[in-house]
Amino acid sequence: MMNGGWGAWMFGGVVLMVAFWGLLFWAIVSLVQRPTRSDAGTGTATDLLAERFARGEMDSQEYESRRGALRGS
Repeated sequence: MMNGGWGAWMFGGVVLMVAFWGLLFWAIVSLVQRPTRSDAGTGTATDLLAERFARGEMDSQEYESRRGALRGS
């Protein structure tokens, strides 16, 4: 009966420890993933144009025309 109060303290300590390590793990994973994410707008205009051409969003004539416009010719 004397140790009845310690159960709640032990449970609370375990919960806080799990929350701390979970938060630390999440922070590390978030920091590691941030530089490797490929968000729109990270490449040059020529790179983005080449990606659109590779996906089939434009034909070769349109690609060459736009690439020439980007190069200033």
